[in-house]
Amino acid sequence: MTDPKSPEIVPNFVLVDEPAGNHPAGPNVRETEIRVWDDWLNLTKPLVMGILNVTPDSFSDGGDHIEIETALNRARQIWDEGANLIDVGGESTRPGATAVDSETELDRIMPVVNHSAAAGDPLSIDTRNADVMRETIAAMGAYGAPCVINDVSALTNDPESLGVVAGSDALVVLMHMQGSPATMNDDPRYADVVAEVRDYLAARAAAAMDAGIAKGRIAIDPGLGFGKSHTHNLALLHNLEQIVELGYPVMIGASRKLAAWSAAESVRLAVSTTAAVIAAQKGVAIIRVHDVAETRVALKIAGFDI
Repeated sequence: MTDPKSPEIVPNFVLVDEPAGNHPAGPNVRETEIRVWDDWLNLTKPLVMGILNVTPDSFSDGGDHIEIETALNRARQIWDEGANLIDVGGESTRPGATAVDSETELDRIMPVVNHSAAAGDPLSIDTRNADVMRETIAAMGAYGAPCVINDVSALTNDPESLGVVAGSDALVVLMHMQGSPATMNDDPRYADVVAEVRDYLAARAAAAMDAGIAKGRIAIDPGLGFGKSHTHNLALLHNLEQIVELGYPVMIGASRKLAAWSAAESVRLAVSTTAAVIAAQKGVAIIRVHDVAETRVALKIAGFDI
């Protein structure tokens, strides 16, 4: 493996040099502090989050990075492509997926988590299980590494999730999903998908704040592909400003979702980068993608100084 990557490419982090010998990982490791999303985000420079699925069955890259060395190499590649953050997941939440237990999820992701923590790299944990949140937050915190919890259930799947996040300094992404991964895309229906998703996210953010999670630690995600038809996805994409107006940083995960899976890979990539540009132009702050380098190029061509 190459030397751990410096987190300095992440905009607006506060970097603190620890005195020699005081840091848990040794005298040459720099501690990275993160207080709230506003300390991290520069709204003229969308954050690019690279996806790393350490699963056998995720919808796009399932099975590609299930081995530890392969996962670590892919993480290095994502950093080298210019990602600001990696989102690592050990449970597939694709349409039709079945749940896995927390122990299995942790076995899959902890090698990446521990490596990232020791390097001081910022990491997002894609999980809906409180035990996974608890253990990964602790692992990242032991090294002062920034940690985000990205929960597709908006902290509703596990009754302990709200308390775990509230009792930590982790940031959180609350996502909208109609139903559960196993059945969510069987027959999704809305009277007004944009209004219903917006209102749900506002309510979940309020619930998070009531539980003790400061507003500045919360971001929201309309959940493209999670209990939405193609028409629903497009309606949300083209009306993202209504989600942005809620006043929280917005994340979007349109990567490889808006083109038919039977389409050529080049078509799926073109659609994904186009969606990323549309989202950024509408004020979305975090773009979650499989194709980091290509997304960064598209955003630069669109005028974003990233």
